[in-house]
Amino acid sequence: MSEVPAVTGEALSWAAMRLGEAGVERSQAEARILLEAASGRSRSQIIAFPEHVLSVEQRDAFEALVMRRRAREPISRILGRREFWSLSFAVGPETLDPRPDSETLVAAVLERIPERDTELAILDLGTGTGCLLLALLSELPRARGVGIDISDSAVGTASRNAAALGLGARVEFRAGNWARDISAQFDVVIANPPYIESTAIDGLAPEVAQHDPRRALDGGPDGLAAYRELLPQAALRLKAGGLLALEIGAGQAEAVQALATEADFKGLAVAHDLAGIARCLLFTR
Repeated sequence: MSEVPAVTGEALSWAAMRLGEAGVERSQAEARILLEAASGRSRSQIIAFPEHVLSVEQRDAFEALVMRRRAREPISRILGRREFWSLSFAVGPETLDPRPDSETLVAAVLERIPERDTELAILDLGTGTGCLLLALLSELPRARGVGIDISDSAVGTASRNAAALGLGARVEFRAGNWARDISAQFDVVIANPPYIESTAIDGLAPEVAQHDPRRALDGGPDGLAAYRELLPQAALRLKAGGLLALEIGAGQAEAVQALATEADFKGLAVAHDLAGIARCLLFTR
């Protein structure tokens, strides 16, 4: 028998307490999101009618979701979706969970494109869910894109996201190893490569260490292995005067800038996330 109280308001309090005990920071908000999923009731209904009595089936479903979140499974993995750039993206087992910090790259690229109706070709290396590329295409109505990922499963997830967002006609996702099999040139190249030091992964939050695909995190012994591989390839694929945007980890700006200089890129700017951390580097050729 479920231990979840039958009354909506009490069920929310129970879930928030259980999640808080497990170290979930936004326990109240996440309890409500999980109750929406389990009950089929909207946020406004849950808030307006705390006295509503949940069915046995709804309580059982809610308890199952709360227990998964207590085990520190990310809420996006539980629900199968994540909001990014105000768009909804499906996530899969072979895709990195999109994070708000990565919106820094999208904003930084858009700042460099004053005319939004310009025709542009964009290449996304290590596309995952396709969130970076699709967010840009949603803001650039005449742009087209190609997204590359080493995982066939990720390519499928990104393709479905493009179709769901009505962007499928302007983008192609394909499996590949960075830009190795690409022959075209592009106006913009973007990438959010693995940049966590191998030995540091197990010390990350359980939501990341236990649920994100390791090869989307593991940047080798110093966290820079992917940059060493992709930068020379990106140099061949970026048009002269084009824009390269790379997401980086905390404290990596100087090292990645040096690697980019070796690959004949010229630094343009550093973009910081909301915490003030250097999160994106912009280059040109």
